[in-house]
Amino acid sequence: MFTGIIEELGSVDKILKKDSFFKLEIKAEKIITTLKVGDSVSVNGVCLTIVETKKDKLIFDCIGETLKRTNLGMLKVKEKVNLERALKLDSFLSGHIVLGHVDGMGKILKKIKEESGISLFVDTNKEILDYLVPKGSISLDGVSLTIVEIENSYFSVNIIPHTAENTTLGFKNIGDYLNIEIDIFAKYVNKILTKKKGEHLSEGFLREHGFL
Repeated sequence: MFTGIIEELGSVDKILKKDSFFKLEIKAEKIITTLKVGDSVSVNGVCLTIVETKKDKLIFDCIGETLKRTNLGMLKVKEKVNLERALKLDSFLSGHIVLGHVDGMGKILKKIKEESGISLFVDTNKEILDYLVPKGSISLDGVSLTIVEIENSYFSVNIIPHTAENTTLGFKNIGDYLNIEIDIFAKYVNKILTKKKGEHLSEGFLREHGFL
């Protein structure tokens, strides 16, 4: 479990591809001192298990399902990645609860730079859009963000300068793919509504029940 608050930008050092999986080596400086084999790390929003550590590297095995559902299979050597250690019970929850289980990917349609930060417009499928509401939480490449607007085929988020400078979202470009994780509470609420009342999650429902 994570919070979506990125602790460090790591760098891809080596990618060893095999038939059904690949081994990913990532250089890290800050978080590596407290990690060991078996620990979980969020890499671009994907929960991975450390299988080996070196002096300044974290090594992970990525299976076929991970390659199919996330953008990790698109990584290149020297590319930056968002890193976050697993949440401790006594940690300060600054973002929102993120599991590291990616629901799908979205493609950046538009990127608008403003004095107050960056607006990103992300194209994705209806299955993901149905769970989103304005001012709700979403994780993009492991970064906890607030949804601004939702249209038929895309949604938008605002990225403040600090987030742009300290995560990969600041230098992502139009056409790049982002890992998306829906807010876990939205999934449960939608499941309950659909099962009991035949209703669906909506902004009106969340506002009526004090979530917004």
